[in-house]
Amino acid sequence: MSSDVLKQKIEFVKGVGPQKASLLNTEIGIYNLFDMLHYFPFRYEDRSDIKKLSEVNNENLEGVFYLQVISKKIVRKFKNKSLKVKVKDATGYGELVWVKGTEWVDDKMIVGKKYLVFGKPKLYKKTISFFHPDTSEKNKTSLGIRPVYPTTEKLKRKYINTRFFNRIIDEVVRKTIPQIKENLSNGVVTKNNLISRASALQNIHLPKSKRMVEEAKKRLKFEELFFLQLQILQLKNTRLKAFPGYVFKKKKLLNNFYKKHLPFELTNAQKKVIKECYQNMCSGKQMNRLIQGDVGSGKTIVAFLCMLFVVEDNSQVAFMAPTEVLADQHFKSIRNQALKLDLNVAVLTGSSKEKERKIMLSQLKKGEIDILIGTHALIEKRVEFRRLGLVIIDEQHKFGVAQRAKLWSKKREFYPHVLVMTATPIPRTLALTLYGDLDVSVIDELPSGRKEIITSHRFDNSRLKVFNFIKKTVDLGGQVYVVYPLIEESAKKDHKDLIDGYKSLTRYFPETQIGVLHGRMKSENKEYEMKRFADGKSKILVSTTVIEVGVDVANASVIIIESAERFGLSQLHQLRGRVGRGSAQSYCILMTKYDLNNDSKERIKAMVGSSDGFKIANVDLKMRGPGNMMGTKQSGLLELRFVNLAEDYNVIKQTRIVASELIKDDPNLSDQKNKGTKEHLKKSIKSNINWSRVS
Repeated sequence: MSSDVLKQKIEFVKGVGPQKASLLNTEIGIYNLFDMLHYFPFRYEDRSDIKKLSEVNNENLEGVFYLQVISKKIVRKFKNKSLKVKVKDATGYGELVWVKGTEWVDDKMIVGKKYLVFGKPKLYKKTISFFHPDTSEKNKTSLGIRPVYPTTEKLKRKYINTRFFNRIIDEVVRKTIPQIKENLSNGVVTKNNLISRASALQNIHLPKSKRMVEEAKKRLKFEELFFLQLQILQLKNTRLKAFPGYVFKKKKLLNNFYKKHLPFELTNAQKKVIKECYQNMCSGKQMNRLIQGDVGSGKTIVAFLCMLFVVEDNSQVAFMAPTEVLADQHFKSIRNQALKLDLNVAVLTGSSKEKERKIMLSQLKKGEIDILIGTHALIEKRVEFRRLGLVIIDEQHKFGVAQRAKLWSKKREFYPHVLVMTATPIPRTLALTLYGDLDVSVIDELPSGRKEIITSHRFDNSRLKVFNFIKKTVDLGGQVYVVYPLIEESAKKDHKDLIDGYKSLTRYFPETQIGVLHGRMKSENKEYEMKRFADGKSKILVSTTVIEVGVDVANASVIIIESAERFGLSQLHQLRGRVGRGSAQSYCILMTKYDLNNDSKERIKAMVGSSDGFKIANVDLKMRGPGNMMGTKQSGLLELRFVNLAEDYNVIKQTRIVASELIKDDPNLSDQKNKGTKEHLKKSIKSNINWSRVS
C-alpha cells in the first residue's frame, strides 16, 4: 500500500473538516483514510426496486417509495410539535411524520415535488404512515444497495450518520483502492473462489449488487480467519521446536492398574484419549493437549491413568484445580486409586497449615511426593519439584494465562507435558480458533449405566409440588441439592437466597437432615458439610454455586436450581451435572419467576430441550458471543468483524486446512508468492499474549 495516501488525515476529505474529524477521532477511532476504509457497514438497505403504497400490509415491509408531496403542516400539542407531510403515488396515499428536526425537514420538503422515501411504513386505521423516514431526491446514486454504518449518539447529534458516511466514502474509496495490495497468493485466491482484496474493500462500501456484497463478505471473512489460523499454527510450530518434553514410554504401571485395580471398563472415548496422550508423551516434544468432555464423562480417571506414565519414570505430577473444595475432592479420589500402587499423593491449598506445608515442600523437592494436587498455591515460588514431568490443569478457563504458564515453566532443561481439562464443552468453532494451538481430545461418551437427566421448568407458584417431589425422593433414600444464586437477600436483586431458602426447607422438612454449603464458610466447615452429604447423613444440601464444578455424590439424584434465570447457560449445565452420577434416574428442576425476559426464556428452553453439553455450548455461543462465553471479552483475542463463530464452522475448517498446507509447504513464508501474506501477517499480530503458552 502507498502509505502516503492511506495515512492522509480524514479532515481533508471533502465534507469532513477539523471539527467532524476530531469527533471521528475520539468517538470511533477514525484518523485517516486507512481507518475509514476499514470502518465497515453493519448492514445494507436494498433500494434497488421502487415499491408502491398499495403493497403496504403491515408485514414489516421495508423499502424505497417514490412519492409526491401533496401538503404539509406543523401539528402542535402542548409543548410538543410534529411535522406531517401528505404524500401519494399512482396507487394510493400516505403520510410522513417527524417529531425531531421538524423545521429543517419542513424547509427541505417542497409541495408538488417527488422524493425517494425509504423506511418501514405502518398501516393504521387505513392510513399508511412513515415515521422519520429517510428522504432524498432521485438521482443516479440514490437507488441500489446502500450501506448503513454504525455510529454513536454523540455523532448523530452532529449529523455524522449513515448519510454522512455515504457522502464521504466515495472519495475515500476512489483514492485508496488503487493502492491496495493483495495479501493472499494467486493460488489461494483462485483455489478458494475469492475476489481480490481491492474488489472486496470497494464492494463492501460501494456495492454494485447484492451478490457483490456477499462476495466481499466472503473474501474478508476468509482473510480474517486465515490470518488468525496462520498466527496460531506458526506459534504452535515454534513451541514444538523450542520446547522439548520428557519422553515417557513405560506402561507397566498403567497395565498393572488397569488389569488389577480398575473397578469398571473404560469407554472407547476414554481409551482413545489415553492413547493420544501416550503418543504425545513419547514424542520428545512437549504435549499441549486439551481434554474436553461433558460433565460426568470420566475425565479424572483419564488424567490419573496418564499420571502413571510419568510416575513410573520417577517424575512428578502437578494437578491444579480452581477451588479448594475441588482440589480436596480430587485429592481423595486420586489418593484412593494411587494407594493401590503405593504412590505418595499430597494436597496443597491456601488453607494448608505452615508446618505441614514446610514438610510437604521438602518432600516435594526431594522427589518423595509423586503427585501434588492443589489450587493456585502450586504456583508460589517456593514450590519446587525435583522433576516435574506432567502438569494437569482442571477447568482451565478458571485460571489466567499467566497463572497457567507459571506452573509449567518451573522447569528449564525439559518442559513438562501439559494436559488441560474442561467440563465446559467448547464449540468446535472455538476449538479451532481460540484453542487452535492445543491438540484437542474429546470424551463424547458417558460411562455405561448412566441415564439421561430429565430437566423440567417450574414457576415459583409450583413450589409446593416441588417440595412434595423432594420429600418423595428423600423417602426413597435419595439425596437432593437445592442451589441458590445468593447467600442472603439483596435489596438490589430480586432473586431467591440461601438463608431464606434454608429456613423454608427446615420448616417443611423438620425431620430431615439438611446441610448448608457456601463460599463464605471456613474450609473445615465446608469439608464437614460435604462429608456429611457424601456419607448420606444429610439428605438435602442447600448450596450456592460452590458445588458447580467437580462435586461427585452418586446417591444425589435431584437438583433444584432456584432463580434459574439468574444463571448463565454454561453454569446451569455444570450445576445439572452434579446429579446423574449413579444408576438411579436423575432430575434437574429449574425454578424461575413467571415474568422472564427473552434471553432467560431461551436459556431455560435450551436446558429443558437437551442434556448434551456440546449443543448447550453452541446455543451459549450464539447468545453471548465468544468473548463473554470464554471470558476473553476484554482481551482482544477474538476481534472478528465478519466471522460468526456460532455459524461459520465450514469457513473456519476451510481456512484451517489452507493455512496448514501453506505452513507445511513454506513454514517461514519466504517464497516470493507469499510475500504479501508475510507482510500482512506481521502487521496483524497485535496481541501481547504468547499463544504458545495459552495452556
